[in-house]
Amino acid sequence: MPTAPAPLHRRVLTWVRRSENSALIALALVVGAAAGFGAIAFRWLISTFTLLFSGHSDYSAVTDHAAHPWVPWLGGFFVVLTPAVGGLIYGPIIHRWAREARGHGVPEVMYAISKRGGRIPVKVALVKALASALTIGSGGSVGREGPIVQIGSALGSALARAVRLNESQVRLLVACGAAGGIAATFNAPIAGVFFAMELLLVNFAARTFAAVVLSSVTASVIARSVLGDAAFLSLPAFHVSHVGEYALYVVLGVLAAFVATGFTKVLYWFEDVADRLWKGPEWLRPGVGGLLLGLLLLAVPQMYGVGYPVLENAVMGEYLIGFLVVLLLAKVVATSLTIAIGGSGGVFAPSLFLGAMLGAAFGQTLAWLLPDAGITPGAYALVGMAAVFAGASRAPITAVIILFELTGEYSIILPLLLAVVVSTMLSGQLSKESVYTAKLRRRGVDLTSRPGTATLTGVTVESLMRKAPRTVSTKVPAAEAVEFLLASRRKSLPVITEHGEYVGVVTLASAAGAITEDEDAAEVTVSQLIEWRDYVAPDTPVADVIDRLLEGESNDGLPVLEEDGTLVGWLRTEAVLRRMSAAV
Repeated sequence: MPTAPAPLHRRVLTWVRRSENSALIALALVVGAAAGFGAIAFRWLISTFTLLFSGHSDYSAVTDHAAHPWVPWLGGFFVVLTPAVGGLIYGPIIHRWAREARGHGVPEVMYAISKRGGRIPVKVALVKALASALTIGSGGSVGREGPIVQIGSALGSALARAVRLNESQVRLLVACGAAGGIAATFNAPIAGVFFAMELLLVNFAARTFAAVVLSSVTASVIARSVLGDAAFLSLPAFHVSHVGEYALYVVLGVLAAFVATGFTKVLYWFEDVADRLWKGPEWLRPGVGGLLLGLLLLAVPQMYGVGYPVLENAVMGEYLIGFLVVLLLAKVVATSLTIAIGGSGGVFAPSLFLGAMLGAAFGQTLAWLLPDAGITPGAYALVGMAAVFAGASRAPITAVIILFELTGEYSIILPLLLAVVVSTMLSGQLSKESVYTAKLRRRGVDLTSRPGTATLTGVTVESLMRKAPRTVSTKVPAAEAVEFLLASRRKSLPVITEHGEYVGVVTLASAAGAITEDEDAAEVTVSQLIEWRDYVAPDTPVADVIDRLLEGESNDGLPVLEEDGTLVGWLRTEAVLRRMSAAV
């Protein structure tokens, strides 16, 4: 009697196990295609709901408070009711079917990859698409990148779990879905890749990179076949007219860091206030809060929806300095309010918007102060977009790539890199958390923590360190250093100067290499073989140094030094791991 064929998922799983690389590539292509079609459908939903709720294809581009053609007797006052009506629709949908669809999406994907093995319910993709399209279409001042990242990631997770992949493979396909979503919605395949690698996976392994690239390219090709392949913004050529202008871009990077961190703080302050004030049912919160957002839209209709036409006008110099500042402040409030009342949408586009307003205002101010310097305000607006996003997200590579792909402008790449680096570094000093990780941190989730480190709470280096190993003088010959290392049965020994100052370590590998490969081995001393090894203080919490302990170069431990530089001990990796396992 013939044997019944195995179920489809078992046959696929067998194929994946037998030919893992080719199978993952094939699945990445499928995820990319799904993300591409998902992005097209999502863009269509946004356009449809925007036309339905406002009567215009993009109300942010409309002037003079135009009326809705269906209710002309309300005039421009219809925008007061529009966000409330939208909230009454998407509020119950989110509350009933997928509460993780609330907010800006990317933190949920980061959490799923880091803490849940990449598991994202497929219903999240459907609810997120509908809720975000309703939010944006009814006037919510948020972006579409957060939703499409969550949508693409949910599709990737669903496929991976359907064929029973392991956790690392599930995470990879989740990242593929996110990359495909960004690539398709922004027509930016390279930026999609780096968004997934830099923000979600934090991993640039060759196999991972290949799968994400193929998914991103596939999604982009599909989206371009329907949406076209024109650059996101059509702009004239910009350039740096004088080398001294680079200093001005450094100043812009500093300003961008303050705007980015300020935006993050205001965003979550609004959420805290809304949580304290609202005592009614959660499903009703977007409807009631929508009235406040509607009043803001009545005052500044340019805040309606994503606002890309307004962004482009700012870059092209259509607005005066004072109005640019108004738009910047209004966007901070509008986006924060939209998220606080329970709206669904991203903060990627608002970050670009804030950067454009800041850069345009800064550039126009410079042009007024230095009329003969050849200042091009539009160039500062473009650089400001990337700098604010980099400061908010702490993803400098993505920031540079996304702006280049959105605009097609290579002429400002040097000031762009400069401002982005300055903004990223300074914002990291101003605030430990990014706009994405801050949301998770507020829920008690630390993506940087290693599993098991909770057992090290309250444990200091002094309680686990051992007696310091013998030290080696900088003047000791390499051959003698090898003997010391072999006798001590250690991979490295601390090196001190004749004055007793710690200057690093000498490793068995480097010392042995010197006496076997160097023709003048007899003349080689430890001073020529020193490798820097960071040290810790006795009162340092062990949880703070666990990452350094597990790095390859530090896997035999870290030196422990007092404030005066005296070597007092050695923290071994085995001692820390033994303490963690004993606690478990």
